[in-house]
Amino acid sequence: MAERLDENPHHHNKTPSLNRREQQYLPDIALPGELPAEPVAIAHMAEMFGVTHRTLHFYEEKGLIKAGRIGLMRVYNHADISRMALINACREVGMPIAVIQELMADLTLASSQGEADTIFQQALLIRKRELTAALSTIRRQMQQIIMLLSPDGATPPTAQADNLEHVDLSELERRCLGLMAEGYTPTRIARALNLASEEIAAVENMIIQKFDARNRFQAVAKAVLFGLVAS
Repeated sequence: MAERLDENPHHHNKTPSLNRREQQYLPDIALPGELPAEPVAIAHMAEMFGVTHRTLHFYEEKGLIKAGRIGLMRVYNHADISRMALINACREVGMPIAVIQELMADLTLASSQGEADTIFQQALLIRKRELTAALSTIRRQMQQIIMLLSPDGATPPTAQADNLEHVDLSELERRCLGLMAEGYTPTRIARALNLASEEIAAVENMIIQKFDARNRFQAVAKAVLFGLVAS
């Protein structure tokens, strides 16, 4: 059932219980537009950050934000919006909820804006190292796939590999390559791009040649390896 304002008129003139917390320093994160007037209804909060009501409930369960109440409806204040902006930024870079909880706990100890910014920057640097390690692992795995797809098991020379990072693809070739990476068959690609099967076959052959690959699967593997399409 959607949350709504309590119909009891006795609630209308009451100051909403927003569970205001002590002043806390938070990193300087851009907010999604101008701050709305308080209290902020849950529907407005969800729309601001492009999340669902359930997501906000989940963050509340995890202690990341804490809603007030007007009747039966959850409402938020400006501090909650700032916290939500930080949570969103952390989630966008793939930080686990447990890490965000630790970050929020660390921020409660910040005694200045600069200290809060430093704490956040340190968390971002840790996440950057994690992503770099993960990317290195993915590249090794993709290289292994390329070797397995090559009948002779040979790996491309370093100079050749460097050139592959700058393969000159037309817009049509990029769209076709993206669909190939998603597992589309040539027939399905032809339908998706509204082209004849013969035209798609010619485009795929050109892509294979440009990647110096032996088949469409190796071409996709090389494209993923060098970050030209998403894995």
